[in-house]
Formats: sequence, structure tokens, C-alpha cells
Amino acid sequence: MLQARAEAPVRPPRGSKTGQMIKAKSSPKKAVKKPAKSVPRTKAEQRAETLEQILDAAEYLFSKHGLYGVTLRDVAQQVGVHTSLMHYYFEDKFALFKEVFVRRAPVTSERRMKALDQYEKEAKGKPTVAGALHAFLDTDFDLYMTGGEGWKNYGAFGSQLSNTPEGGTMFDEHFDPVVLRLIGLLKKALPGVPEEDIFWGYHFVTGSFMHSLSRSGRLDRLSGGLCKSEDLKAVKARMADFMAAGFLSLKR
Repeated sequence: MLQARAEAPVRPPRGSKTGQMIKAKSSPKKAVKKPAKSVPRTKAEQRAETLEQILDAAEYLFSKHGLYGVTLRDVAQQVGVHTSLMHYYFEDKFALFKEVFVRRAPVTSERRMKALDQYEKEAKGKPTVAGALHAFLDTDFDLYMTGGEGWKNYGAFGSQLSNTPEGGTMFDEHFDPVVLRLIGLLKKALPGVPEEDIFWGYHFVTGSFMHSLSRSGRLDRLSGGLCKSEDLKAVKARMADFMAAGFLSLKR
């Protein structure tokens, strides 16, 4: 017997509806991506975020009005929370004030300490007054210039704080080590200059530095707009060398 010949499958003509239907049926369906579900924040994360908002708001207000010109209610209103929540985080206004200071103080202190250490290493036992002052001042100016609005507020806050008894105590605790590190380098750079004169020189340096961080706008008005108190880059370019000349005048 002859085997029946298998018939070739009939292909629909190109462009026919049947062909389109077959093609459509055979095309795999694209998977539709479902939007990722947002992971709910933990209570600890929510508390941490609220705390940061409170500290940012307090930092801004203290930078404008000082310790005695701001209340916990003012900070609560700035954040948009009830005043009672402030007492959940802080015992009183001074506790908040201290926390605002402590949040950033180690950053600026450690940066300057590293800069002074590096400078002394590079100086190979022969530090100069200008070199030590540039390491100490420029490092901080860079932080306030590039660290965003929060660091600018902290600088103005520190300027306010430096004129209060409470501020003096906190500066002693957090900044004395790096200041004494600078004093040590200045002594090496100024052999024969009385130690008391070097401390007086530092007093003039820090006064000018803190005033510059206040960005009060007074210089703008005095100079008729020629100089801008917001221009920390211009201050940085001048301060260390200007102060170095003052120190060098102490040589007798």
C-alpha cells in the first residue's frame, strides 16, 4: 500500500486577518510591572527625622535671635508640631540649645585638628605663622562655604553663642584642644615672642573669625556694597595672611 502523503500546512496569505489573528495569539504578553510598595518607616526612624527637623529649626532661630530670643514654642511653630512634643525630646530650652551646638562641633574640631597635623608634617619642623593660620582658618571656611545652609546657620549660631557665658563653657569643652594645637604651632613659628602675646593674637583672630561667620550685613552698608559679608570666599582669601602680619609684628 502506498502511504498517504502528508499535506503541507496551509499558510494564510500575508496581510490577511487570519494571519494577524494567529500572530496576535502567538505573541507573548508583556509582564506589567506593579509599583513597588513603599516600606513604612519605623517609629525610631520617624523620631529621628522629627529630631533632625527640630534641631535644624532651632539652629536657624538661634542663629538669628540667640539663646534668649527664642522659646520652645517658637521652635515648635517653625517645625509645625505641638509644643508638648518639644518636651518629649528636651527637658528645657537650654538642653535643646546644647544639642544644637554639640551636633556639629565635633565635625569642625576634627577637621581642623587633622589639617593642623598634616600641616605640621609638611612643615618638617619649620612651621610659619601664615601656614598654621591657613590650616586652622581655611579648613573651617571651606566647611561653612560648601556645607549648605545648615552650616551657614551653625556659623551664625556660633557667633551668637561666643558672646554668652553659656557659650564660653561649651567652647572650652569642645574647641580647646584644637585651639591649643594651633597655639603650639604659633609658638614654634614665633620663638622669642612672649606667650601672652600669642594668646592675645589668637583672641583677635577668633574675634574676627566669629564676626565673619555672623554675616551681619554691616560691612555691606559700610562699604556701600563694595564688600559683602556673605562673601566668605573673599574673607578666606584675606584673613590668614592679614592676621599673620599682626603676629609677626610682635617680634621684638
